[in-house]
Amino acid sequence: MTALTLSTAAASGLRADAIVVGVAKSPKGDKGLVVAPGAEAVDKGYDGKLAAVLETLGASGAEGEVTKLPAPSGFKAPVVVAVGLGAAPEDGQDKGTAFDAEALRRAAGAAARALAGAKKAAFALPIADAADAGTIGEGALLGAYSFDAYKENGKNAKNGKAPLAEVVLLGCKPRDKALKAAVERAVAVTEELNRARDLINTPPNDLNPESFAAVAQAAAKEHGIKVQVLDEKALTKGGYGGILGVGAGSAAAPRLVKLSYTSSKASKHLAFVGKGITYDSGGISLKPAGHNETMKCDMSGAAAVFAAVVAAARLGLEVNVTGWLALAENMPSGSATRPGDVLRMYSGKTVEVLNTDAEGRLVLADALWAASEEKPDAIVDVATLTGAMMLALGNRLFGVMANDDAFRTAIVEAAEEVGEDSWPMPLPEHLRKGMDSPTADIANMGERMGGGLVAGLFLREFVGEGITWAHLDIAGPAFNEAAPFGYTPKGGTGTAVRTLVRLAELTAAGDLG
Repeated sequence: MTALTLSTAAASGLRADAIVVGVAKSPKGDKGLVVAPGAEAVDKGYDGKLAAVLETLGASGAEGEVTKLPAPSGFKAPVVVAVGLGAAPEDGQDKGTAFDAEALRRAAGAAARALAGAKKAAFALPIADAADAGTIGEGALLGAYSFDAYKENGKNAKNGKAPLAEVVLLGCKPRDKALKAAVERAVAVTEELNRARDLINTPPNDLNPESFAAVAQAAAKEHGIKVQVLDEKALTKGGYGGILGVGAGSAAAPRLVKLSYTSSKASKHLAFVGKGITYDSGGISLKPAGHNETMKCDMSGAAAVFAAVVAAARLGLEVNVTGWLALAENMPSGSATRPGDVLRMYSGKTVEVLNTDAEGRLVLADALWAASEEKPDAIVDVATLTGAMMLALGNRLFGVMANDDAFRTAIVEAAEEVGEDSWPMPLPEHLRKGMDSPTADIANMGERMGGGLVAGLFLREFVGEGITWAHLDIAGPAFNEAAPFGYTPKGGTGTAVRTLVRLAELTAAGDLG
């Protein structure tokens, strides 16, 4: 993990491989560049002509744009890295930073990624308060992430470079309590989010329900979290028909993992439920060619829940948080669940399985009912659930559905606050009828149009009466198959971790319900 430190050292005298500064498009509407606050000393080293030099090199100030140039004479760092922040705010030069937090986060991430192979980089980006320091630190730590566990010598095979080793935030007093707290939060959240990314990126021959459960057990022991793992025998005895039905075709048996973080000062209890399909072939309803290659990511919801619970424990939040990881591998075999089979769920309801590739809702249904039995103040489930949500919202937004409009709004606002893009989605009652079954209480499929909403309606059936609940369908942003951008890498992204942590923080502070 990349180290994150604070320093009040002068940019010119700090020994580092590079100094990162921010540049932006002029707020006046012309094509000129503006050097962002924090880079004054560096600009002075260029006799106040840094913007002009960058323009000559073709820099535009666009978000995430990275331009490298030799450092001024007298600087101990040999390179200056200018990263674009987008449009400069009108008051950016007079009132410190008014740059959007997500623009700062993405800029820091882009710079950190561009500095792969460096040992130390000093970030002289706009920092007006502790929140800015945390935001920039978070972006840098997420941007420096690289999954190289399966590469020779643990380095990226393409460029042979290890991730940036240390990020130094300039203009920050190391002993300032607010700054230290912001940095410690950034480190805790990003370390757990990056652990979620590691799990998502791990190939399915090495990550199955049993090994995932083992990772959760080890982390729980390290951070004082109570853990309970139900294996196939316990699941059978307990009547978890949904999880067992999905895992029936695999040689790797399913698991249900319960992680319980408790605070002696807590007055509220949140339950997070994650879909953990460690590999999804579609089962008997086999996915077509071209749709299987990235299905190791179908446990992204469980990875996000796991990371959020551990982060809550590390931050010592004054709220009780229980995480439920519904883990199974969906494979076709002679023992696999067939289309037309009926499963008796943990809740007692029966489900006619019309499509075995609609398996995520089956494992979630059992976990949602188990979570409901503890009567938490709210339940949030997270899942790479439907291709329909990707068709609706694309690859960078997740959908939010809920049985309470105010709670749905609060989640969307929390996601926006931490830089995760989401969109509120409805649960139209008329779509429920499409899941009526002549054989069972409900079918796992309904109308094709609005399939993401149908899945949400199915899950609602397994939430205990009177419990506030929300469903996050992260199918689009959970796994990035395109080029990296900002602090988002190619592969597993860790989507929803920051939103869940923020929900826990808001609940602990009494600002959420």
